[in-house]
Amino acid sequence: MREDLDRLDTEQANPLTVHIDEMSTMDMVRAINREDRRCAEAVERTLPEIAQAVDLIAARLQAGGRLYYMGAGTSGRLGVLDAAECPPTFGMPPELVTGLIAGGRTAMTEAVEGAEDDPASGEREVDAHGMGPGDVLVGIAASGRTPYVLGGMARAKARGADVVAVVCVQNSAMAALADITIAPLPGPEVIAGSSRMKAGTCQKMVLNMLSTGAMIRLGKVYGNLMADVKATNEKLAARAVRIVTAATGASEQAARRALEACDMQCKPAIVMLLLGCTREDALEALERAGGHIAQAIKP
Repeated sequence: MREDLDRLDTEQANPLTVHIDEMSTMDMVRAINREDRRCAEAVERTLPEIAQAVDLIAARLQAGGRLYYMGAGTSGRLGVLDAAECPPTFGMPPELVTGLIAGGRTAMTEAVEGAEDDPASGEREVDAHGMGPGDVLVGIAASGRTPYVLGGMARAKARGADVVAVVCVQNSAMAALADITIAPLPGPEVIAGSSRMKAGTCQKMVLNMLSTGAMIRLGKVYGNLMADVKATNEKLAARAVRIVTAATGASEQAARRALEACDMQCKPAIVMLLLGCTREDALEALERAGGHIAQAIKP
């Protein structure tokens, strides 16, 4: 296993940064920035697989399924972060998108040694959440070989869930388990083996696309506005007003009144103002349109 790890691109020394410890600070940050540019290019080469995964996730969520992210260390933290952002940004019930990390919540802020090496722990997580047909598990690991994630993916697949792998190497053990593999390859890290850097950036970019793309497909966005944002604090309430005014051209006062009539929900408020209808009619129109504002306002 150690020999396999040594052969991974993410573990190799980068020939372009061999003397980074002797560089001036400006040259050092320029070298890091130069390497970071490779991330977008690496992700671009995986867009067909990302699109396939977006459509899968959207279809499963639309049918009442759930989305899970599973990872260890940086990969796990990125999954938990992406899951945590879905409820406030897109109005998703928190139980529909969940991030699972080796070592549990403690591992979000400190290392839990050995947690990632336990495949049975991943299996138990899957069983505890009752994953099955209609659910999607996205396994995340730069190396594509983390035992905790492999255990969870295998168990989820056995229980009938769809499985996606987000890795930064080719021909990985996780790819062998996955229905869809997304494998951006940014090459060796600036600091050998520090996969929180380019590999982590690639993973973050991919997860952004998976969740955002799925939410767009589910009608959580109108134009390019976050039409299902939850106004759970003052900042988000102000954002909701701006979204409604931008979507409808209404005054701030009219937008606020419509939002208050709709329990601070942007989507029915937008439809109310665009159609000049009641809250009840707006909700009915959205129901018929599957939650898509653009369809709800069509004659």
